[in-house]
Amino acid sequence: MSEKRKRIVIKFGTGILTKHHSNSLDTNQFRRLTTEVAELARLGHQILLVSSGAVGAGLMLLKMRNRPKELSLVQACAAVGQSRLMRMYETFFFRHGFHVAQLLLSHQDIDSRRRYVNARNTLERLLEFKNVIPVINENDSVAVEELKLGDNDRLSAEVAILAHADLLVILTSVPGLLDGDRRLIRRVSDIDSVAHLANKETGIYSTGGMVTKLQSVGMAVKAGIPGVIGSGLEPGVLSSVLTSKPRGTFFEV
Repeated sequence: MSEKRKRIVIKFGTGILTKHHSNSLDTNQFRRLTTEVAELARLGHQILLVSSGAVGAGLMLLKMRNRPKELSLVQACAAVGQSRLMRMYETFFFRHGFHVAQLLLSHQDIDSRRRYVNARNTLERLLEFKNVIPVINENDSVAVEELKLGDNDRLSAEVAILAHADLLVILTSVPGLLDGDRRLIRRVSDIDSVAHLANKETGIYSTGGMVTKLQSVGMAVKAGIPGVIGSGLEPGVLSSVLTSKPRGTFFEV
């Protein structure tokens, strides 16, 4: 990839923001990931962060071990957890001299032409401020689609298209797309040819799995936006996405 300044949409999944053996957000992960995002922003890249984790944070605060099946209860968890999630981002980004701006979107916002234009105008204004990181989440307390279909994966692609991004990066808890022998596929030029490799495994607090990630990257690629699926548990993964050999799986346009 070229070294020119880019507009990058980065999606953090619930699985990389929470501890696997206790009911809490992982402060070490927040510290490292926000540091890596801040480094990209300091280089002049425009970052739009799409973050899951509100439902997981709510489950933890309410001391619920498993994600409930009742939709209204999941939405209640999101309402409780959203402020905790944003407080974490605000705390860690502030240490690097950045403020956060919260945007709660739904698919209806993007489907409606008037709302689409309003959302795009808001994002453009926010990106004019070099010390602001927009943090975008599905409006889980009132919307239903993302709670059923995939942990903000689709939303990240829609935001990338909305913002005319140069790159979509989806970070998850696996190294990227794996072949039948569990080896990492480094580069994909035809998403349809690898669709059969995606699985539907999800975490305790998340939904979706590799299927929705692959579908979401496919949406971006069709819009002319390349994508990367990589491990948010691996230090340095974000700085690598702007090199000729990004860690994870790179999807060509």
